[in-house]
Amino acid sequence: MKSTDYLVKSMSKDGKFRAYAVNATQLVEKAHEIHDTWSASSAALGRTLIGTLLLATAGLQGEAGMTVKIQGDGPVGFIIADGTAQGTVKGYMGNNHVSLPANDKGKIDVSGAVGKHGTLSVTKMAPGDKTPYTGQVNLVSGELGEDFTYYLAQSEQIPSAMGLSVFVNPDESIEVAGGFMIQVLPGASDEEISKLEKTLKNLPLVSEMLRDGDTPEDILKRIFGDQLKILDRMPVAYRCDCSKERFANALASIAKKDLEKIINEDHHAEAVCQFCGKKYEFNEQELKDIYTKMNSNDTKKDD
Repeated sequence: MKSTDYLVKSMSKDGKFRAYAVNATQLVEKAHEIHDTWSASSAALGRTLIGTLLLATAGLQGEAGMTVKIQGDGPVGFIIADGTAQGTVKGYMGNNHVSLPANDKGKIDVSGAVGKHGTLSVTKMAPGDKTPYTGQVNLVSGELGEDFTYYLAQSEQIPSAMGLSVFVNPDESIEVAGGFMIQVLPGASDEEISKLEKTLKNLPLVSEMLRDGDTPEDILKRIFGDQLKILDRMPVAYRCDCSKERFANALASIAKKDLEKIINEDHHAEAVCQFCGKKYEFNEQELKDIYTKMNSNDTKKDD
């Protein structure tokens, strides 16, 4: 039985490094099942979900949300992931069915799937915000861990290191998936940063550690030894918050003439959530009710 997904927040005892680690195996498996992803697509989407999860749980508070978009020149096309401070994430991509030969290290060729040219953008939105903040950087490798690290250094001026890993079984199921993020805090010396870099360079892949039975705490202890203070443990999950009401609001935002055409010609509408695949049916009367509400709102605006 696979271990439970959860994320650990910690800090070095000297207060110079903040560290997060997560086992996201079931989360990435759920994404694979929803989107029927093949190996390279699974790894690319999985790494994006894990990176988004780490960024969101570290950088958001309350009900704020985050959207990460990867737009590379590889065969998977775009990848979009939404994350929350509560440890939930969801995502989808342009091409779910990408499977490539192994790279020169014998691993899934994520860079080949994503592409080495393109952008990584992060948009943060708090409830009530009319102008969300978006930071964007160019892709540096397409491996995604390095790309998230580069984003943190360039857009948020936080020297960091991120490791992301997904191991896909021959039957396309996810055996393990997880990651870590280390952030350098003010006060860390060049010598201490160099020591950390050396430790990370010799660290096994996250997927190897998870396959060996390591927990998120074990992964962090490999990096900091006993000089670690655990701050929090939280469950994480792939969760979609779509609803019929949300899709009704989306229909209410299209042009009136387009909604009239759907009512008069199709007499119904079907909306499909890109994040979870759930379908929502609207019959002719429901569409007419939405149209009536649109007219009512227009009247109020005129008043």
